[in-house]
Amino acid sequence: MTRCECVLKSQEKHLRMASAIPARYGECEFQNYQTDFNRGLAGAKITLERWAEQYPLDRTGLLLVGPSGVGKTHLSVAAMRRLIEKGIPCLFCDYRELLKRIQNSYNPSVQATELDVLKPIFETEVVLLDDLGAVKPSEWVWDTVSLILNSRYNDNRTTIITSNYLDGPSAAVDGVEGARRASREETLGDRIGERMRSRLFEMCRLVQLDGRDYRPRFRTALAR
Repeated sequence: MTRCECVLKSQEKHLRMASAIPARYGECEFQNYQTDFNRGLAGAKITLERWAEQYPLDRTGLLLVGPSGVGKTHLSVAAMRRLIEKGIPCLFCDYRELLKRIQNSYNPSVQATELDVLKPIFETEVVLLDDLGAVKPSEWVWDTVSLILNSRYNDNRTTIITSNYLDGPSAAVDGVEGARRASREETLGDRIGERMRSRLFEMCRLVQLDGRDYRPRFRTALAR
């Protein structure tokens, strides 16, 4: 016995609504991702497409790093949409908005608690944590990231992560100090801490994207 197509369509619609994918990314699919003949971007697209096809045979997450505007979120959402078509619950989570919601939950006048905010992130099978490291690091930020990643790691849940910061050790670990440290480009280790950077590589496969920011070109094309 198999489920009829109408039931599957209804399930997919429900999962799409529950995924909280922002409207601006609602049309992101693999077929409309532009690589501009860049081999690195084309390779990243193939990697995510294969990953989505094979899931859940391999539940290893993905860590997409690269400069702003190369399509990390586009590819991640495209992978999420492919999983949703297969009936897999997914959740889009903007890193900055999540931290704001958690901080707001400490306000006594707000009905939601910290657990209310974090529960869907802990429990959803696949979560996209977008723009990791975008908030200036502090002990509270590091503790919050640690709580999220460790909880998902311990529960063997899959996480897709994007970051504009390239992978690399923190300045402290790298032994960079003084003027060199001030002029040094920050790394993922600087933004989330070495302990969590290590945890990421236990949870995720690194996918590096390198290319030009396509968004200014897209806006110019629309203006013509």
